[in-house]
Amino acid sequence: MRPSKDIRTLLDIMTALRTPVTGCPWDLEQDFATIAPYTIEEAYEVADAIARDDLMDLKDELGDLLLQVVFHARMAEEIGAFSFGDVVEAITAKMIRRHPHVFATADAATPEAVKRNWEDIKAQEKADRHAERETPGPASLLDDVPLALPALQRAVKLQKRAARVGFDWDDSAQVIAKIHEEIDEVSEAAESGDQAELADEIGDVLFAVANFARHFGVDPEDALRGTNDKFRRRFAHIEHQARAEGTPLEAVTLERMEGWWQDAKKTEGAPAVSPGEALSRTAD
Repeated sequence: MRPSKDIRTLLDIMTALRTPVTGCPWDLEQDFATIAPYTIEEAYEVADAIARDDLMDLKDELGDLLLQVVFHARMAEEIGAFSFGDVVEAITAKMIRRHPHVFATADAATPEAVKRNWEDIKAQEKADRHAERETPGPASLLDDVPLALPALQRAVKLQKRAARVGFDWDDSAQVIAKIHEEIDEVSEAAESGDQAELADEIGDVLFAVANFARHFGVDPEDALRGTNDKFRRRFAHIEHQARAEGTPLEAVTLERMEGWWQDAKKTEGAPAVSPGEALSRTAD
């Protein structure tokens, strides 16, 4: 085997890896369920390379993601379900079908019109699949929102689907009121000591916050990712300051850490809203 730009070489490599006796023991042991977490991980690594604006890394990560597609397709071919060629045919058919303004005579002069057409065609495809499979009962508008999506991202998708038929708040003020209502219920659940109820109420708060973000066109997954990175940077500053003083981090007081945190915020030019309460709650 030699490296090649021809997709057939990659398919041949996967065939060799999955060939009984002569193939790779690890690859032979895998199935769809065991490979799925790697597929998700590789998709995140693609997104990470894009976020870091590292195009060389992006090239490698896209290759890793492509390998996941080839792996799943090979396992499907082994059981007679479909092949890699079938995957390619399915996606090319879908792209042609969902772009009638490019490949047929439909009109869609703006990105918004394209999106509307896409959603309408997708809904019709879903109804057709439902009819073909003769599934009892009506198809739910929410049925095909993937369970494996990150929870915040899935919440937004569920909300968007429901909003398409009018199940949505009229304005953001109502969503804010709902957030406050859910926070009050979290407090009540915390006082009751019922862990299951507390988890349920915290989920309601997160769902309401995701809804609020959606009303303002903010992706809550991206927003939280940005906050995670911000927290990591500022905590790294605390660690750096502790090392510079020769003090073990465990021996630094919360007040001292708070001061260094504020220094980091000033360096970033962030507004001086203190995270002290959050830090004190997690200090243990």
